[in-house]
Amino acid sequence: GEVFASPSAAACVAAGRACAAAGCSGVLFVIKNYTGDRLNFGFAVETLKSEGVACDMVVVGEDCAVPRDKVGVAGRRGLAGTILVHKCAGEAASRGCPLPDVARAARLAADSIATMGVALSTAATPGCCKPERIKAGEIEVGLGIHGEAGAYKRAIGHAREVVGEML
Repeated sequence: GEVFASPSAAACVAAGRACAAAGCSGVLFVIKNYTGDRLNFGFAVETLKSEGVACDMVVVGEDCAVPRDKVGVAGRRGLAGTILVHKCAGEAASRGCPLPDVARAARLAADSIATMGVALSTAATPGCCKPERIKAGEIEVGLGIHGEAGAYKRAIGHAREVVGEML
């Protein structure tokens, strides 16, 4: 897909088919909790299952910048914690665990992780103007990976101070 866009459903299906054709015993999609990813990878899972491919999906939403009671029906955003979920799933797979066990390990990891972003600037689409929401000398705590608003802005401070606030 384009920058900030999910891969198409067709691309997700093609990736799963490529894994199956390579002799993988199953396909596990580990995705961040964003609507397009949920839709397109979800479609891929159902399509692949209908073709006889063992397939599952784990959705990671570990961003704790926004309180649970304010995230709405979509749930928490997925951030860098997704990498740790990939690592846990990969370890289980490397031990020869069957797909349901690999997915269970990934879900346990996803449910056990909390992350929060801190940024000096927002994300920008290449070739477009960069949003100026964060002023010089400020940071935004809780910024999303696509530039979604964070929990608050503050003056740049020492890393220990910022981490202390986050905890």
